[in-house]
Amino acid sequence: MAAPVRFSCRFTMAVILAFLGAPMPLARAIGCSPDVASRSDGRPLFIRTALPRVSAAGSPVRLIADGSDQVAITFLGHASFLIESPQHVTAVTDYNGYNIPADPPDIATMNHAHSTHYTDNPDPRIKFVLHGWSETAEPPRIDLTYRDMHIANLPTNTRDRVNGGTLINGNSIFLFQTAGLCIAHLSHLHHLLDADDLAALGPVDVVMAPVDGEWTLSQPDMATVLDQLHAPLVIPMHYFNRRVLESFLALVRDRYAIRLAEGTSITVSRATLPAKPEIIVLPGG
Repeated sequence: MAAPVRFSCRFTMAVILAFLGAPMPLARAIGCSPDVASRSDGRPLFIRTALPRVSAAGSPVRLIADGSDQVAITFLGHASFLIESPQHVTAVTDYNGYNIPADPPDIATMNHAHSTHYTDNPDPRIKFVLHGWSETAEPPRIDLTYRDMHIANLPTNTRDRVNGGTLINGNSIFLFQTAGLCIAHLSHLHHLLDADDLAALGPVDVVMAPVDGEWTLSQPDMATVLDQLHAPLVIPMHYFNRRVLESFLALVRDRYAIRLAEGTSITVSRATLPAKPEIIVLPGG
């Protein structure tokens, strides 16, 4: 396998437009640290995007009890997870139309490195469908708050396997913030993160990481990314078979406690984050 591309995801930002005729202040950076406001070169990292406010009830999928301070995470397969907030807001990562829950989520995020990470025909009952790739000359910008869940993105670049070279802003790391937790879904990450990327992301509590070692990053490079993020909890995904997963676990066994979940769902809260870095393996892949 060729060495993965290593570059910075650099992008141009704009100022916030007036909303309902009233000027709004510049948006803060939308990473997990509220104190990070700009890149080292002084440019803002994100802008606030006008998205509709929806007050309808959330999905009937409920994996946690009312009043809980926990977040439920269910591995649906490949790179798709169902995330449920304490107020029962539901989001599915890399929604592809078949690794899906029984009921449609409120929010679906997508990336288009492969057809297994997006669909052109999402369930029409989904309130927000968020694309993590560029569809214009501008990078994708996501800054959505729906009830008690906030979602933002950090654009990254991908290899162009058809024509060679690089697809600028071809992927996004999506951040899901709820219940005091920051959850990062790396999707089809193809390069290491630089200092600006890490500043934009801020401190991450839970990270879903592709460990296939071929289609995204090599396994040693993915281990380096996880070292960069220092997340207390890592959930492997995108590994296709048990042999590939075991290869990755062997590589990082000296850095992480490894726990095998009994089912496809776990609940996480700030109080229950492990004191030492841990990998939890959910059935699937």
